[in-house]
Amino acid sequence: QVQLVESGGGLVQAGGSLRLSCAASGRTFSYAMGWFRQAPGKEREFVAAISWSGRNTYYADSAKGRFTISRDNAKNTALLQMNSLKPEDTAVYYCAADYFDADYVPLEYNYWGQGTQVTVSS
Repeated sequence: QVQLVESGGGLVQAGGSLRLSCAASGRTFSYAMGWFRQAPGKEREFVAAISWSGRNTYYADSAKGRFTISRDNAKNTALLQMNSLKPEDTAVYYCAADYFDADYVPLEYNYWGQGTQVTVSS
């Protein structure tokens, strides 16, 4: 199975940018990856996902036009570039992965990282 470690969270002012990174180890082949977030008092929600091949991506409406998901399979890393951040983007961001065919983008995952905090001040 795959193990995931997120990094890159922090405190940023509204309108700023952050880039989250997810490093995978273990069984690192043919896995899709996704990003989710959970704000205090709210349920975890989907943010973005990318297929193993990298050819297909999918975004939540809240992320479209502001966030970009990408991956580098040679480095076993997925990135989430977040621009034009808003206070409502404040949450713990989780990386997730699971094993699927090359071009499939799932919304449900079995493997999760520990999360990284993103705080956007107004």
